[in-house]
Amino acid sequence: MSLFIRAARALLFGAPVGQGHGESGQGSGEAAAAAGVVRTHLRVQGDRIVAIGDLLTALPGERVLDARGRVLLPGFVDAHTHALWAGDRLDEWELQRRGASYLELLAAGGGILATVRAVRAASEDDLTAALSARLARMLREGTTTVEVKSGYGLTTADELKMLRAIAASARSFPGTVVPTALLGHALDPAEPGLVDRVITETLPAVHDEFPGITVDAFCEHGAWSVDACRRLLERARTLGHPVRLHADQFHRTGGLPLAIALGARSVDHLEASSPHDLRALAEAGVYGVMLPATGFHTDGRYADPRPFLDAGGALVLASNCNPGSSPTSSMPFVAALGRRKLGLDLSETLSAITSGPAKLLDLPDRGRIACGMRADLVLLCHEDPRELAYQLGGNPVDAVICGGALVSPSQEEL
Repeated sequence: MSLFIRAARALLFGAPVGQGHGESGQGSGEAAAAAGVVRTHLRVQGDRIVAIGDLLTALPGERVLDARGRVLLPGFVDAHTHALWAGDRLDEWELQRRGASYLELLAAGGGILATVRAVRAASEDDLTAALSARLARMLREGTTTVEVKSGYGLTTADELKMLRAIAASARSFPGTVVPTALLGHALDPAEPGLVDRVITETLPAVHDEFPGITVDAFCEHGAWSVDACRRLLERARTLGHPVRLHADQFHRTGGLPLAIALGARSVDHLEASSPHDLRALAEAGVYGVMLPATGFHTDGRYADPRPFLDAGGALVLASNCNPGSSPTSSMPFVAALGRRKLGLDLSETLSAITSGPAKLLDLPDRGRIACGMRADLVLLCHEDPRELAYQLGGNPVDAVICGGALVSPSQEEL
């Protein structure tokens, strides 16, 4: 299947002259070198972009999508979600409106533990259906690659049930689902030996069924301690698993330096991190994942990306989609918060929802518009890319191309 995209304002990140132009070198090399939005045409064959250039024309029999000057971006990559859950947390949210804190709800057996109870009661089929519905909504909003964590099971059987549901949903999703085993999440007061059981029983079971899967943990007061996270993640590394860590959401507990010492792929949250912490994270080459929708929904606190970026850090923005602290799957909304609340410029924002998270997830064939890249693309309803983060609410996506297929067609398709 060949798809021709006509007259798009395509975002070409830092493309040097001539890069990404196929078919006898035809294309606007000077404009591409400006590292901005270029009015051009694209050809997709199979699941790859094969040509970009302003002199391209549609071939006989080729499917044509007329962009009519609208902005074409790489598909959004959401690298931190808890999108698999059962039940809801609406009653909790009402309590928060009356002043209860997130940590207070967790200590009282609510929060994560409420979702744990619902997930344990759900069947694998129920969980698969719930996640598949959320993935479909994410796709309509332009997210073509999404990371999904377990973590609401806490028992070996229930964590495996979640990971199997993630795998099952991934098989029917046109995009890419990257599973993560969040084995260090909440602590169950009814089970004082949970940390030891996770390390000695759950981790080996996950390793046997999902070898090489990334292992994650939540380092925070009321959740996993620094020592517990160290034990889990060190053991995971010896088994060949990459590791990530939630740290510094509410308090600086020491999780960030632990993540650096362990060679973690990322540290996620960072709302309580100091400028010194953020510079150290950048210098260590660890990705910083910031989750502004969480601050918007919970306590108005946001991570500060400037010390991290100024030190050369690789920044990722993600939705943190979950029923408690970030009930959204909208990457356009995350981009809007990145510009408003984190002070990012447009280029920083766009790279943090496309190329940056693609690299974090070890998927270098997406997140950019260039020849040879996977054809995961989003056509906005706007002609100016600034509109993506300027407008609030609604869905700015007119069409989604995923793996070269038009999965959410525009009404303007010809």
